[in-house]
Amino acid sequence: MSNNLSLAMTEFGAPEVLTTVNRAIPSPTEEQVLIQVKAAGVNPIDAKTRAGLGWAAEQNRDKLPWVPGYDVAGVVVANGTNESKFDVGDRVAGMIGFPTEGGGYSQYVVADAGLLSTVPPSVPMVDAAAVPLAGLTAWQALEHAKLARDEKVLILAGAGGVGHLSVQLAVRMGAQVYATASPGNHEFLHQLDAKPIDYHQTDWATMHGEFDVLIDLVGGATGIDALASLKTGGRVVTVPTNTRDMMTSAAAERGLKATGMLVEPNTWQTQRLLDMLDQGEIHIDIAAVYPLEQGVQAHKALEDGHTRGKRVLEMPSS
Repeated sequence: MSNNLSLAMTEFGAPEVLTTVNRAIPSPTEEQVLIQVKAAGVNPIDAKTRAGLGWAAEQNRDKLPWVPGYDVAGVVVANGTNESKFDVGDRVAGMIGFPTEGGGYSQYVVADAGLLSTVPPSVPMVDAAAVPLAGLTAWQALEHAKLARDEKVLILAGAGGVGHLSVQLAVRMGAQVYATASPGNHEFLHQLDAKPIDYHQTDWATMHGEFDVLIDLVGGATGIDALASLKTGGRVVTVPTNTRDMMTSAAAERGLKATGMLVEPNTWQTQRLLDMLDQGEIHIDIAAVYPLEQGVQAHKALEDGHTRGKRVLEMPSS
């Protein structure tokens, strides 16, 4: 255990600012475990922070180089003195270092044991690493919306990382689920039991009648256009933080209430999501897996947009 290869950003900017560095292997404090990371999820917030946008970037301006990554899956290789939840050799996953510390794009990370869940034996590490942040965002957005059985919900970007998990959870709740996607992803949404909507069509927001709930995973002009789909008293949860104020004021003008949200770590929910994956109750779509050294390509693909599912970095075995 000598190398700890990490993917760090030395400055804010385009994906090319990501570069591999060798760092010391950290030691767990009393309540932490040291994880040998097998896979790390790549999320839009990683790219946003790398570009110098948002709160995590603001907090880390004077702390570069900084290692992105909040989603990890791996094996416990050492315990802190007071840590009794996990044993060495346990397979774990979780959302760590959120929102300012990050650190997941590394061969080894320390994490609070209280942030980690157990990865069932049947779940591949790549799948487990893709679950926490996107799965928790999907779950908590539906909670904020108070979505109920038989209600009609519209999910924007339904084929994306958070979107395809939101769709599946909403279907399981017994809602009537509609989701926007480009035509190439309509069959995928059909397979998830959602009714696809092509957002390229002029009247896409109103062509399927009125909705009780809107889950906005896009923000901006698209999010505002989608407000037309809601019935009087409809509920909106908007996830992108950079257009939250724009969305909430546009909703207020229509007599609607929009709530912004920031995902929070929740080990019970993460464990439930991993168990559902294990039982085949939900499916995680992996768009691509990249070796850690190709993190630049992963970020470029993420920023191209219109991708389906999740992207994951795989760590070299040390």
